[in-house]
Formats: sequence, structure tokens, C-alpha cells
Amino acid sequence: MFDELKKRGFQIETLHHAEAILLHDMGSAVEEIEKALLTIKIPVEELILGGGGEGEMTQRLRLELSDLGWRKHKFEIKKIVDGKEKESQSHEIDHVKEFDSGTFALEIEWNNKDPFYDRDLENFKRLHADGVISVGSIITRGSSLQDSLREFIEKFALSRKVLKADDLKKFYVPTPRQLKLIEKKAKSMGSFVAGWAHVFVSDKFGESTTHWRKLEERVRRGVGNPCPLLLIGIPSEVVKF
Repeated sequence: MFDELKKRGFQIETLHHAEAILLHDMGSAVEEIEKALLTIKIPVEELILGGGGEGEMTQRLRLELSDLGWRKHKFEIKKIVDGKEKESQSHEIDHVKEFDSGTFALEIEWNNKDPFYDRDLENFKRLHADGVISVGSIITRGSSLQDSLREFIEKFALSRKVLKADDLKKFYVPTPRQLKLIEKKAKSMGSFVAGWAHVFVSDKFGESTTHWRKLEERVRRGVGNPCPLLLIGIPSEVVKF
């Protein structure tokens, strides 16, 4: 399952019998997810230029999934007692698709604050408990990508001759706070390139953002249990120079 993705460095983890469900009941879901993920390429410039909101890679992946019928859906669950509504909850999932054997819910967390994992996993747990979904999935930055970000930013800086603070203006405008941090780090590391890469990655892709280790911490604690889960980590190999 997901053999081609694994060959390309993607991290794949299944929990709570998700592998059996996917292999025996949702083979077409596996094929469609793999097809969409194999299209992922991230020009290194996108790591630098992406501002607020969704990155361009996320938008492209969403479009690929949408073209395959994975659409945003809001589930509304109501508790009725003797004909009277006592409780109502809604859960919005970005990508949902119904198959003959069940419903698959999927979220993409490319670069969000890590508490969004708690929201996604708890949503999956509730929807599964109510018999609404069969499998929940999260696609996020994999370990190799997270660990390579500073190296990528340094390589980008050297290739584009970003050797001082003024050179950054060609790509983005650092805040006064960021400039002070870059100056301080560059001095301690003996290199503007290394100092900028350290500050940039810490600011934009830091430990408190959505990446594999943060997701793994949560599922190891049982968040989302017992919903069958498919977790996918995007590898460093997708970044292109």
C-alpha cells in the first residue's frame, strides 16, 4: 500500500486497523490519494515567499483532490429525544469522499499551529464514534522535510546571493523584530546566511507548527483513538531548486 509514495520518501503510518480497512475495503481511496500526492513539487522559492493563508503547494494539492471528488463537507449531528432536539454539533472537514464501503475524511496541515492536530483528531474521533466516517487522515510535513528546512534556506540564500539584510527585500520584508534577531544570530553563528536561515525557519516553520513529530506525539498519547487513522508525511524530496 502506497508503495510509490514510500519509494519517494513519504512517511506512511496507519493506526487502529486503518491498514486493513484501506487494503480490503477502500483500495480506490488509496489509489486516489497516492495519485494526488505524487504530483507534489515545491519550488524552494515558495518556502520563502509564502505569506499568510495557505501555501501554493496546499492549494495545488487541494485542487488535485477536489478534481478526484474529495470535497469540503460540514457534518451536522443532532440528538433528538422524544421528537425534540437536545443537542447539535457540526464538524467541517476539508476533504471528504464517500465510497461504497464507507466515508473517508482527510485534512491537510502543511503549516498551521500544532493545536490544529487536536481539532482534526477529535473531529475524526467523534465522527467515527457516530458511525459517520470509516477512516480519518492527516497529510503534513514529514520529518525529513522539517529537518532539512534550514539547509534548504541556506542553499537558496547562497544561490540567490542573499548575503545581507538588504538582499531580503527582493523576496519579503522582515519586521524590525526579525531583523534584530537575524543580526544577533548572524553574529553568533559567524554568517548572515546561517543566521537568517535559523531565524526564518524558527519563525515560519518552528516546533510549534504542524509537522510529523507534533502529530506523532498526539497519536501516541491516544488523541483520536479509536478512529482508524492514516497519517502521511511529505518528504524533503519534493522541494525543488
